Amino acid sequence: MPELSCQGRRWTVPQGANLLDALLQAGIEVPYGCRAGSCQSCQVRCVAGVPEDARPEALDAARRAQGWRLACQCRLSGDLEVDDPQQAGTAAGVDDLTWLGGEVLRLRLVPERPLAYRAGQQLVLRLGETARPCSLASLPGEGPWLEFHLACAHAGAFCDGARRLKPGDRLELGALIDGALHYDPTWTDQPLLLLAHGIGLAPLWAVLREALRQGHSGPIRLLQMGAHYLAEPLADLAQVHGTLQVELLEGEELPPGFRMTRRTIALVCGHRAFAEACAKRLFLAGVPRGQVFVEAFADDAGDS
Repeated sequence: MPELSCQGRRWTVPQGANLLDALLQAGIEVPYGCRAGSCQSCQVRCVAGVPEDARPEALDAARRAQGWRLACQCRLSGDLEVDDPQQAGTAAGVDDLTWLGGEVLRLRLVPERPLAYRAGQQLVLRLGETARPCSLASLPGEGPWLEFHLACAHAGAFCDGARRLKPGDRLELGALIDGALHYDPTWTDQPLLLLAHGIGLAPLWAVLREALRQGHSGPIRLLQMGAHYLAEPLADLAQVHGTLQVELLEGEELPPGFRMTRRTIALVCGHRAFAEACAKRLFLAGVPRGQVFVEAFADDAGDS
């Protein structure tokens, strides 16, 4: 039987085993989405051995020459060694800096090597001597960049460093972090509720587009509180997708008479007090606790 190696480990797998399944079953964290080779979330780099590839045309020749493959499309017919899919410690260059709504900085970075990640994950950014986990607002496969939305209304070493960045600057990427926010394809026909405050919208912006990309058929309701820095893109998305309802609210209170069904899947992101209050309100509104996914950003991360 073929031997598969990753993260300093080596184990045998059945002949013809799917590479993505073999890695996941061994406890190796590999981002994945569609399993059809379209979203390209599950890219891994083969450093020894060559798997059988059902969709060689899915990646360009240059990337294939570097050993990159879509794990969901590959089967093992011989021994194979792959790089750690998390790829911590990669350097990245600043591609674009754009201010959204005054105090929110959209930062786009292009890593030296592609990063395999899932919508809703966080990635540690290191600016000089400071480091902070920041939510990814981009989607795997939509471009070469990683996108982050940084609240820069408050003074602090990290925010001050972010304001000084300019295109071409380089910084280091740390570890990927799995949080509560994600999209599960099994939710496809269930009502989806997204609650965001300030830059808590960043990971939900990614999760929302991942849900739409995967053909979510149930109704989606997004409530944005605090600064409405993505009002136009959200409105454009709602015009294209009839199942999406976007509400821009002032303050931090849910609308009077707010009700949800017991099938609702709710994702919440914002500062800690907001996240905890929303989780309690959702439970009282009838959403089971196991269907409420809450992520609060660090108290010093700022808000907008």
